[in-house]
Amino acid sequence: MKNKKTFLILGLGIFGSTIAKELAKYGNDVIVVDKDMKCIDRLVDFVSHGVCCDFNDITNLKNIGIDEIDCAIIATSSHLDEVVMAVMNLKELNVPMIIGKAKNKKYANVLLKVGCDKVITPEKEMGIKIAKHLSSEGIVDLIEVDKEFNIVEIKVPNSFVNKNLIELDLRNKYNINVIGVRNSVDDKLNLNVNPNETIKKDDHLLIIVDNISLKKVIDFE
Repeated sequence: MKNKKTFLILGLGIFGSTIAKELAKYGNDVIVVDKDMKCIDRLVDFVSHGVCCDFNDITNLKNIGIDEIDCAIIATSSHLDEVVMAVMNLKELNVPMIIGKAKNKKYANVLLKVGCDKVITPEKEMGIKIAKHLSSEGIVDLIEVDKEFNIVEIKVPNSFVNKNLIELDLRNKYNINVIGVRNSVDDKLNLNVNPNETIKKDDHLLIIVDNISLKKVIDFE
């Protein structure tokens, strides 16, 4: 795998375990740390290395081989003081990228102030995603790229059928960029989009759209 990275996951609840498995699946080196050996054992077949220890002890982090870590993810948010200590330890050990998990905006602000490069609020972000998804039957899937832009897979609205992208002029009319078309016949996603190709009923479009324009997408018929 090109550009393989080494990730350190601190805390192996559902959130941390899921991230660890997914990162490992894509060929990255993943080191997991938790106080509970049972949590380590559940991931032993998926990750590069598991360590059972208290990650608030900076000596334990040093012994892991922290110099090789590209990114550390603190995947627990139960006790703010423990998460803050973990961030401070990782900063002292010069970990280049630190991602924290927070259960609310107040906690997120604290973690950013003490040195987190990025803070994830899973419950809030998933709630926003589900709300956007449920707002339209036409939205098949949605990924937030950042606070402003989304990658969205939508069912082709009736008004698009038998037209091509040049005719629809979506970029100028709706500020929508089409980056892929999923064919209704074989369900294959084509990222090499031909703007002259006729869009068929039951096709899907993969688009990049900002939050304001997404509201227009929700209203497509």
